[in-house]
Amino acid sequence: MNQPRPRRTPPPSGLVIVDKPAGWTSHDVVGKLRGIAGTRRVGHAGTLDPMATGVLVVGVEKATRLLGHLALTEKGYDATIRLGQTTNTDDAEGETVTETGAAGVSEDDIVSGVAKLTGRIMQIPPQVSAIKVNGERAYKRARAGESVELQARPVTVSAFEITAIRREGGFVDVDASVTCSSGTYIRSLARDLGAGLGVGGHLTRLRRTRVGPYDLSGARTMEQLAEECVILPIGDAVAAAFPRRDLTAEEAKIVSHGGRPAAAGLGPGPVGAFAPDGTLVALLEEHGKIAKPLVVFTS
Repeated sequence: MNQPRPRRTPPPSGLVIVDKPAGWTSHDVVGKLRGIAGTRRVGHAGTLDPMATGVLVVGVEKATRLLGHLALTEKGYDATIRLGQTTNTDDAEGETVTETGAAGVSEDDIVSGVAKLTGRIMQIPPQVSAIKVNGERAYKRARAGESVELQARPVTVSAFEITAIRREGGFVDVDASVTCSSGTYIRSLARDLGAGLGVGGHLTRLRRTRVGPYDLSGARTMEQLAEECVILPIGDAVAAAFPRRDLTAEEAKIVSHGGRPAAAGLGPGPVGAFAPDGTLVALLEEHGKIAKPLVVFTS
């Protein structure tokens, strides 16, 4: 007689900070981690292009409900921009569209061009972005041969620092470190820097170094995760990313049932709300004199 298979204990809820390898899609990483963690409840906070490497924040179990809030945080990148050549994807994976000698572009020109792309700017996303146009992803329409009209959007580039300039034949390769708001495309920065200098440009290397408080120091490769799936507990993950509010026992009871406690003056949020025993209860958002639960984790 066949014995019933024992139910597998689900993994703890929390975040996995992945150092994504080149050539993998974010979906590839999620699929692999579902097998490693032994659960279907896995998702990522913010897509990283296949050519890019670096920090990809992945949520497991209840932490998948955090991801939409974490995706809105500031990000850091190391990048290389090639001046003198454009592609149809604004990165090295696309086909070359134009080549213009960049030998005459000086270091001062590059510094000036970077300065114009620093601060609060209006940015047009790449043609092959995941933005929806009339209900369909822009990259699908672009790859079908359509020219997609995308609107410029406000983004914040709080730091755009040149770390090296190298001359390769008629091209100029610019290494840079960028700190920017969510929704900023580094490919578009490369394209716009080249366009502003009159020679065109595209992105040849991209490594994400940080998403909010999570950086490469805490990231693990897929090989390391296959050996040991290290999951940052959900309470620790929230405490690292958001302001903390310690609830009274009565407030914790109210919030765990979706109720709205009085605001504590911690700003609009999100704010991590913890029970007296240290258990994460919810993410709260303050509106005037009350705090509204955005996500309740105890239900």
